[in-house]
Amino acid sequence: MRSGKLCYDRAALPLVTLADVGKSYGTRTVLGQVNLTVRRGERIGVVGRNGSGKSTLARILCGAEPPDSGEILRGRGARIGYLPQVPRFEGDLTAEQAVVQGLDAWTEAAERHRIASEALASGAAPAESLLDEQARAAEDLERLGGWDQQHRVTAILGHLGIDDVHVAVSRLSGGEQRRVALARILIERPDLAVFDEPTNHLDAGTIEWFERFVIEQFPGAVLLITHDRYLLDRIVTRTLELSDGEAYLYDGGFDLYLEQKAERLVHAARVERNRQNFLRRELEWLRRQPKARTTKQAARVERAQAALSQPKPKVERDVEFSLAVSRSGKTVLELSELDLTIGDLTLVRGLDLFLTAGERIGIVGRNGTGKTTLLRTILGEHPPGAGRVVRGAKTKILYFDQVRSGLDENRTVFENAVGTQTQIEVGGHFVEPITYLERFGFDRHQQRQPVGSLSGGERARVALAALLCQPGNLILLDEPTNDLDIETLSVLETLLVEQNATVLVVTHDRWFLDRVATAILAFEENQRAVLYPGNYQTFQRLKAQAQQDQVRAAPQRERRRPVPSSHRSADRGKKLAFKEERELETLPDTIEQAELRVAQLEAQLSDPATYAGGGEEIGTLARELEQARQAVDDLMKRWEELERIKTGEVTPSDSVGN
Repeated sequence: MRSGKLCYDRAALPLVTLADVGKSYGTRTVLGQVNLTVRRGERIGVVGRNGSGKSTLARILCGAEPPDSGEILRGRGARIGYLPQVPRFEGDLTAEQAVVQGLDAWTEAAERHRIASEALASGAAPAESLLDEQARAAEDLERLGGWDQQHRVTAILGHLGIDDVHVAVSRLSGGEQRRVALARILIERPDLAVFDEPTNHLDAGTIEWFERFVIEQFPGAVLLITHDRYLLDRIVTRTLELSDGEAYLYDGGFDLYLEQKAERLVHAARVERNRQNFLRRELEWLRRQPKARTTKQAARVERAQAALSQPKPKVERDVEFSLAVSRSGKTVLELSELDLTIGDLTLVRGLDLFLTAGERIGIVGRNGTGKTTLLRTILGEHPPGAGRVVRGAKTKILYFDQVRSGLDENRTVFENAVGTQTQIEVGGHFVEPITYLERFGFDRHQQRQPVGSLSGGERARVALAALLCQPGNLILLDEPTNDLDIETLSVLETLLVEQNATVLVVTHDRWFLDRVATAILAFEENQRAVLYPGNYQTFQRLKAQAQQDQVRAAPQRERRRPVPSSHRSADRGKKLAFKEERELETLPDTIEQAELRVAQLEAQLSDPATYAGGGEEIGTLARELEQARQAVDDLMKRWEELERIKTGEVTPSDSVGN
């Protein structure tokens, strides 16, 4: 053993350790002897079925709820930030004030720096100790986000869709309040941030921004509870699965988790087969033996009895969905020159859409652009500002809304889902209602529970069970992925694809759209809704290509712009130098190459494979992308400058760099 000063890696120090932590509610064990260590800088994703204890684990980790057993060890001075599913704010705060609450540590460091600086200026104390204190305070300020915090508060709120920082939090919707709470955690920069479903109520573009922020700018450790499979795959370095009170820890993101879980289940099945074979052999031997046995025989009997007493491995009950599809005509839905309006505000103008059987259209766009309004207009609940909504003669709509409004919290799961039905048609044959609900993951005991006692994900499954037992041929889904666990989402995706359902779905879940959508209807700027063929990745590629084509065409449009007569007369006797003429001729090709470099870097940063090895190169790629974008901007400015000289808008002597 080496003597001398003890060396250690501060990054490897644990922030929080759970040792044999258990938690039960009544007779139900949610967590049983869970062990977990969260170290500085790592990002852990937490997955599991609804009701498996993910949120309970988060509350215990943060100290918001005590465990029934076990021990929680927190690192000295470790700051933990927590985003619950339903955040609460004290007092009548604006959005800005609520976020600034997360700057307590920064404010304390700034005050220490101010006091040390003033003492140095006055000469009231030894300079050496004051300089040390000033340096420590400055280091803390940099670690906590730098000196310009007001700019960061406004910028982060803006990225999360809160443009009015002075709006009262009490006036915001539940989703907007969650975004304010998320901004507070991001500005706080705690040593460990615990996010419970942070992407609920965020649009796809904002989720992508959140991904980049956590990877590139957030220095602390992260524990992330989410059903967003792309987010898990791109951010996390380890994945924790909770199942039947047990905790299983895997290396890597979602893809690696699936591979390792499959290996674990295969191994468990092999062990169980070996145990069963051993039991069969021993039982046969016992039946053949006389009652008088030797010591060796007695030991063999004990081994057989011990094997018999071992519990069988828990088998996960599969969720099974089915859809009672009624026949539709060739035309399911037609929207013609449709305007979506709320009061005097026009959200979308001139939307045309012709929907045929088997099409599955994902609807994306920023919050507030009219996605839910479109569904309500199709249903006839909201009048169009202009245009027509024509439903096919045989079209029957099934609607799954965001707030699961059809559920009565005082009635049981059974009463909400199947009511008075005695038989339910599933795949061409009839089943008992109890059996039908078991396919949705509700055993007979849970079917008697009131819906008000369920988690958000369990409520969503009740709403799906109630929806899918009705016949229909056009399904409208408004944020169906909120609160649902990954397994349930996968089953729903398979159902929609294999039964060739006709679907309009509003969702921010990119993985869901990649598996399900045959086209993407994107609500864009300038009151436009544009239909792109293919799934979400295809939509991203086509939209990026359209933006590149638009930028590439800009120089050509500028070249063809007629020069005003005043400029033509002023241009007499003025022309570009030969070197500048050559530069202007080659600039469009140079700009195109620079834009291609930007596109390549963006593609790398959006590719899940980039993050598979832990994402060590992400910071470098992000910096290269920023430099590449700046290079495009500089080239465009130079091109515009030379064009103005050529057309006589400025004289060569006014130009920069000549």
